[in-house]
Amino acid sequence: MRSRFRQSDQEQIAEKLLDVDASMQGTLSFNDPVNLRINGKFEGKLCTKGNLLIGENADVSAEILGESITIAGKVRGSIRATKELKLISPAIVIGSVITPVLSIAEGALIDGNIKMSVARSSGQLLSMEEVAKYLEIEQDIVSEWADNGKLPGIKEGNIWRFDKTVLENWVSNEKIN
Repeated sequence: MRSRFRQSDQEQIAEKLLDVDASMQGTLSFNDPVNLRINGKFEGKLCTKGNLLIGENADVSAEILGESITIAGKVRGSIRATKELKLISPAIVIGSVITPVLSIAEGALIDGNIKMSVARSSGQLLSMEEVAKYLEIEQDIVSEWADNGKLPGIKEGNIWRFDKTVLENWVSNEKIN
């Protein structure tokens, strides 16, 4: 009985696996968790929930936002992993990385900026306008501080978002200049 249950679980996982082995361009966005594996060429923007695997033969040039990301292929662009990012050989990453957890296996290469961010503790993200009101300053100053790395935030595309708990900790530690 137990092995049947496990087989059923494996079949359900396999059903939820989306395997892309083609050349694609554009935006891929998933609102529900999915196990996505990219083995071909992809250019554009990729927003996922669940697990993303960039296969060994993949060539990706994109802005990537996901939860758990594993890279074995070549990626150029920005990567934001909200849970973890794993680079396994022969991965090559060129660009910026933001993640709370990063593991780089021997043989994997990274060339770019790495920012280890705290995992979202509150889950409540504030807009630039909300942060300006909270700090009682102009939005231009919030934008300038965020762009210069003085204010902790998450840039998704051209839009800044700010974790309320991280922002409150930043304020309480007197980081305001």
